[in-house]
Amino acid sequence: MWKCDRDEAMFDSKKSADAHDKMLELAENFSLLLEKQIEGISEKDAENIGLLLSRNKDILVAACRGKPESLLDIGSEPEQEESNITPLTAKA
Repeated sequence: MWKCDRDEAMFDSKKSADAHDKMLELAENFSLLLEKQIEGISEKDAENIGLLLSRNKDILVAACRGKPESLLDIGSEPEQEESNITPLTAKA
């Protein structure tokens, strides 16, 4: 079992843990960008949008490269990433 540095989620492999950590880092930077550029956006909304963008970065790249219709695929498939996570028990 491998633990993600950012949120302490547990994974079956180091590769999965590292990928999750990188996704969270990208999400954090998207969130900071949104907070900086959009006056009045809440921290929670910026975080949620940052996670959405980060989890779907491959689709966003495809959209920017000339396939804008690919954005319509976001949310149509179940998230596979979550299946690798082993939740930690709540800390007291």
